[in-house]
Amino acid sequence: MSLFRDDGIVLRTQKLGEADRIITLLTRGHGRVRAVARGVRRTKSKFGARLEPFSHVDVQFFARGSELVGRGLPLCTQSETIAPYGGGIVTDYARYTAGTAMLETAERFTDHEGEPAVQQYLLLVGGLRTLARGEHAPHLVLDAFLLRSLAVNGYAPSFSDCAKCGMPGPNRFFSVASGGSVCVDCRVPGSVVPSPQTLVLLGALLTGDWETADACEARYVREGSGLVSAYLHWHLERGLRSLRYVEK
Repeated sequence: MSLFRDDGIVLRTQKLGEADRIITLLTRGHGRVRAVARGVRRTKSKFGARLEPFSHVDVQFFARGSELVGRGLPLCTQSETIAPYGGGIVTDYARYTAGTAMLETAERFTDHEGEPAVQQYLLLVGGLRTLARGEHAPHLVLDAFLLRSLAVNGYAPSFSDCAKCGMPGPNRFFSVASGGSVCVDCRVPGSVVPSPQTLVLLGALLTGDWETADACEARYVREGSGLVSAYLHWHLERGLRSLRYVEK
């Protein structure tokens, strides 16, 4: 038997039996972890209130063997709140739907339990913090998170130079299958011609240029969201269920 301690974001919960839950977290040191939290569905359980989606928590696990992720689910025996991001998210529909899509994305990009994914974890913490504070429009925060998640997982799109030959941009065409912007010689069937302002917006979201992103017109924001969704769908091979509920 071994004790482990880590901090993480609660991604989702599932009912187990009459009073327990299976908690899925993205942790700093162990990547995605599923654990059983006993008795958390009882009305008087303060423990359970800390283990709700969007919560940033310090958690203690009790596992059989020397590894946290093994043949059976570990027990979540203790938790302390680091930041209750849910309080600033669940009361606003736009923030809630964007946040739910962020949690689903983080889970999809961490397929293998127990494998550290520090960059994805830090992205999620920063994204939820920004979302909870209401610093920027929720759909912009979501698109920035999606683009950066793609980047840290090796799928960074190009919004200026040609993704195939490297020809300096800006380039007119955009191909999801080719990796982003492409020049006239490298364009492939299915390429689209987005507005130049849309590509500037997406580049700003990827690099964190919020001054440019916040000033962008709504029509370019909508077009950009469509490109981000298509690009994410291509690399995940299936879309996010939660994206359909996000307000644009």
